[in-house]
Amino acid sequence: MAASKATLVCFMVMALAAVLLAAPGAVEAATCSPTQLTSCAPAIIANAAPSAACCGKLKAHPASCLCKYKKDPNLQRYVNSPNGKKVFAACKLRLPRC
Repeated sequence: MAASKATLVCFMVMALAAVLLAAPGAVEAATCSPTQLTSCAPAIIANAAPSAACCGKLKAHPASCLCKYKKDPNLQRYVNSPNGKKVFAACKLRLPRC
């Protein structure tokens, strides 16, 4: 049972990474690359606690980039999701108002 859950989480992380790589605007400046936030995928998709790496990446990510992700049809479901909001709260960050 645990192996199937781990496989599911791994699959979902890979799916999120694929969406992030294929997202319009992903070729923008390196400071606005959603792939920099893949360490947050388990927390957003599987409701896991965000890692220190995830919180560090979120803190270093410009608010203007997060606003772009909130408006992107491929990414907004992650950023605006209840788990996405929980990740920001757990990392002691405010989701930017755009």
